[in-house]
Amino acid sequence: QVQLVESGGGLVQTGGSLRLSCVASGLTFSNYIMAWFRQAPGKERELVAFITSDGSTNYADSVKGRFTISRDNAKNTVYLQMNSLKTEDTAIYYCAAKLPWNRFDDRAYWGQGTQVTVSS
Repeated sequence: QVQLVESGGGLVQTGGSLRLSCVASGLTFSNYIMAWFRQAPGKERELVAFITSDGSTNYADSVKGRFTISRDNAKNTVYLQMNSLKTEDTAIYYCAAKLPWNRFDDRAYWGQGTQVTVSS
């Protein structure tokens, strides 16, 4: 049984930092593309960043230069370092995993989400 468990969310002031973690189990972690998505109230879920098995990364324009995704295959963990946080970063952040030939909206695994709230 595959499980993705996020942690690290919380309340932070504008300009602050948070580090999210997602621990995966029940899958061969190194084979999977790992991603962070977020969903703000009243908005659609959006891709924040993803990292491939070989460490290549991609970011949404809104977080480039502020967020960093990384992975530790030995620990089955993916991280999202979030710096210079803005109020518009407030959302539930979800970890997701998929094999390279699948899509995140099909045949992917999802965590339960962790709330990030940025106050002004």
